[in-house]
Amino acid sequence: MGKIYLSREGHEKLRKELEYLQRTKRKEITRDIGHARSLGDLKENAEYHAAKEAQGLNEKKIYELENKLSSAELIEELNISSEEIRIGAKARLLDHDAQEECEYTLVSSEESNPQEGLISVNAPIGRALLGHRVGDVLEIKIPAGTLKYEVLQISR
Repeated sequence: MGKIYLSREGHEKLRKELEYLQRTKRKEITRDIGHARSLGDLKENAEYHAAKEAQGLNEKKIYELENKLSSAELIEELNISSEEIRIGAKARLLDHDAQEECEYTLVSSEESNPQEGLISVNAPIGRALLGHRVGDVLEIKIPAGTLKYEVLQISR
């Protein structure tokens, strides 16, 4: 797995999720497996099989989170210029069609949440914004049509 770039908040969110899965969810699943074993014949015990499957999925998620966190680099620690839009930048844009301002923060796909304005650098809008500077006007082709934005401000 290559490097992934995370904000401090994104890193903390993943770390807390990992801690929950390791400390709380593992115990719950172990309890469920114990209870299912007490019910008798394991071959035809649906509760036992469901608990074992949950255990496997939980361990897989723990493994994935450990790998992400071990290869994560904090965006705030990178020396990235605010002159152009890069990962971690907050871009204030003017939507030429709606004549409204909007704001996007470019993040990794692990932190993406479009409802909160967190756009993945791998998404069509994120890729299109990369490298642009204040004053640039760009057209972004998306499945629903074409968006026309002007970059008003870039901040970190």
